[in-house]
Amino acid sequence: MTLTDTMEISAITSEPASLEARSISAWFGDHKVLDRVSLVMPGGSVTALIGPSGCGKSTFLRTLNRMHELVPGASLAGEVLLNDNDIYGRRWKLTEARSQIGMVFQKPNPFPAMSIYDNVVAGLKLTGRRARRSEKDSLVEECLSKAGLWKEVRERLRQPGGALSGGQQQRLCIARSLAVRPKVLLMDEPCSALDPTSTRRIEETIAELADEITIVIVTHNMQQAARVSRQCAFFLAENGNPGVIVESGPTDVIFDTPSDPRTEDYVNGRFG
Repeated sequence: MTLTDTMEISAITSEPASLEARSISAWFGDHKVLDRVSLVMPGGSVTALIGPSGCGKSTFLRTLNRMHELVPGASLAGEVLLNDNDIYGRRWKLTEARSQIGMVFQKPNPFPAMSIYDNVVAGLKLTGRRARRSEKDSLVEECLSKAGLWKEVRERLRQPGGALSGGQQQRLCIARSLAVRPKVLLMDEPCSALDPTSTRRIEETIAELADEITIVIVTHNMQQAARVSRQCAFFLAENGNPGVIVESGPTDVIFDTPSDPRTEDYVNGRFG
């Protein structure tokens, strides 16, 4: 590989990106699941999306990096602005949106037969980025360290990612997402299938990453939302209506002095 064939892999930017949803409505066929949802997700901060099952939280999350449009029959209205640029605009390619706005899913999904090392760098090929071996080595160490996994796996980087524990696999998926230098990281209930120790480590990773990357997390765990987020948005779908945001704001306000009684009832476990 020559120098002209190599794309330098830059460090994660020190200026986190802002993300804003404007009047997002979403449908699956004729079924409307979100109705004019607007939310500002500040750069360098963790925003938690809370609410009962079926209120549109995960659908909303998937609109933020254009995953919703991959569902057959799905449609959407509204805008998603990354640093004031609409990712649904004509100039944006799908791969560009995905590389700048990464996703970690509820169930860990490393490539099971692929080594830990190759799992981390897998996204480079998908996004058309080339790198020297030394750059890849540095990238793997950096991303695994940021995901809180390096010390546990540094002696077995060539072993399959599928051989790791569930919590380690989830952190490997975080490392894989970080390798393409996203500006935003979306997390859809990343700890719901994990034990308390693994959950704590994921939460520690979120706290360490939040200064560099804007994070949006869906969680049903109210204690987790209170621990990891600075901002919170409460979604609700009532009486067969599409999901809406009832209330959003600083997490301590949402939990301690919410303005809507439905929010107070939900965060205190009275329904949901």
